[in-house]
Amino acid sequence: FMDMKYLLLNVEDKVATVTIHRPDKGNALAPEVLQEVEYIFTEIAKRQDVNVVVFTGGEKYFSAGFDLTIIRKLEKVSNEDYTALFHRAYRAIMFCDQPVICAVGGPAIAGGFDLTLMCDIRYASERAKFGQREIVLSLTPIMDPLWRIIGLGRAKEVALTGRIYDAYEAEKMGYVTKVFPEGQLLTSVMAIAKEMATYDRMCLKETKQLANHILDEDLDGAMKVQEWLFRTYIGSEDNHQRIDALQAKLAAARAKKK
Repeated sequence: FMDMKYLLLNVEDKVATVTIHRPDKGNALAPEVLQEVEYIFTEIAKRQDVNVVVFTGGEKYFSAGFDLTIIRKLEKVSNEDYTALFHRAYRAIMFCDQPVICAVGGPAIAGGFDLTLMCDIRYASERAKFGQREIVLSLTPIMDPLWRIIGLGRAKEVALTGRIYDAYEAEKMGYVTKVFPEGQLLTSVMAIAKEMATYDRMCLKETKQLANHILDEDLDGAMKVQEWLFRTYIGSEDNHQRIDALQAKLAAARAKKK
């Protein structure tokens, strides 16, 4: 198991919380941080005791982005390792078996923004800020999956202006699902994650995969895939048990009202 210096991992009630912890640098993404991100998400995907992942930088930060002191030292002839590392870290999050919820407590800028982009759901504190700032540094941005989340027109604005958006603007454009009051982000997101983690692990995994898969299908193909996947779950023992539990809960609630 890698000895991690910049990431904290906690597993509780089938929820793995991964926290970027480099507060002296605003959680900036040095190569060592990216190596740890790639490693931990690859390892979490293998764990049967984890159904949901929460990825955060805490209540104060998410990540200020690229470590500019490192990038400034790169040359075109020597940038391959660093850029490949970025994309391995991105892919480890995006293609992690479990749903990944991003809890953004503060600025998520450039590379930090890109990490939030790889997650399945994004929640933010009211003090969070978002900015795809690559264009300001003469770098090209990650357009996909950004356009899939907020639409192509809005994605072009985000990428081409390099503007920084507050949490409520991000919510309005559909990038963030919900904004929580400052200091209440992690408690609120953990409650959501722990409820999700009670669901069937394989059903969560295959629903996430389905969401990515159908983007490449026409409507008829997508409907067929969804029908086939639904058939593999309906009528299963777990499906029956969960229906029984729900019906018992509803019956108890009705009896209580009488």
